Parts: sequence; C-alpha cells; structure tokens
Amino acid sequence: MESHTALIARIAQQDRSALAALYRELEKPVYRFIQSRLNDPFESSDILHDVFIEVWRSASRFEGRSKVQTWIFGIAYRKVIDRHRKAGRTDLTDETPDLVDEDNNPEACLAAGQEAEHVRHCLGTLSDEHRSAISLAFWQDMSYREIAEVAKTAEGTIKTRIFHAKKLLMRCLSGRLEGVAS
Repeated sequence: MESHTALIARIAQQDRSALAALYRELEKPVYRFIQSRLNDPFESSDILHDVFIEVWRSASRFEGRSKVQTWIFGIAYRKVIDRHRKAGRTDLTDETPDLVDEDNNPEACLAAGQEAEHVRHCLGTLSDEHRSAISLAFWQDMSYREIAEVAKTAEGTIKTRIFHAKKLLMRCLSGRLEGVAS
C-alpha cells in the first residue's frame, strides 16, 4: 500500500491510477463526513467528486505541512460550506450512522433506536462549528491540530468547541433521557 503523500506526488504528475488509488482509500470516510453535513446522498456524492477533482487540480500545490487526509478533509469542509452559502442555508444537520444490532431482543433494539434518535436530536441542536468539530474528532479520529487545519482556525478554538459541544450534548442527552424515563 502506497502512502498518501506518494500518491499525491504521483497525482501532481497527472497519474490517474494514483488518483484512483487515493480515491479508493479515502472515498468512504470523506463521503461520510460530507453526508453528515448535508444529509443528502446525491448532493454528498456530487461534492465528493468535486473534492477529488480539486485534489487532481491542486496536487502540485500540496506542500506537505499537514497529512494528505487532513488536506482533503479541508477541501471537503470548504466545499460543503460553499454549498450551504450558495443555497442560502445557515443551519446544517448531522446524522449519526445507524448501527446494525445483531441482537434479536426487540426491547433492546427499540432502546438502541431511541438512544440513536436522542443522539441525532441533540447533535441537531449544536451549531455547525460544534457539530463539525465533534464529527471530525470522533467519527474521523482527527487530532485537535488536524481539525484546526481543516476548519482554518486556531487549535485552542477547536479545543474550546469540542469542550462546549460535549457539555451541550451531555446536557441535552440527560434532559431527553430523563424525560423518557419519567
């Protein structure tokens, strides 16, 4: 398996097979990130392709100051923001992935579904900046530094966003779960 940096170097030389290899490796995580911002699979696919067209066009300008994956998520982040600005949207929604539960216990399945719905609801109450930071940190496993690069902001700002987002999520989830138990 070739490193992402080596693939970008080959892409900069107009090597289509390198782009195909990088696409295969990063397609799913980048798509999931875009989909979590848009909640529209068709629009998400369009943006995913736009991201990799931009990678093709910009590979020669990649300076290596960040990981390739961070650079590509930054492109995706900006394309999503541009799409929202173009559409005049200001409120973005997050979708948490539904997990398949192999347990045949209907009560457990119902409880898991309700918990997932609570998480989706509470994520929907966060600002876009908070949702993006949480999504990149927990679903894409990025460091604070990498998230700061993607969002083009200070690392301290990202730490603060994640801290406040976790507090807001805990407050929302506690309130919703107490309301269900009553």
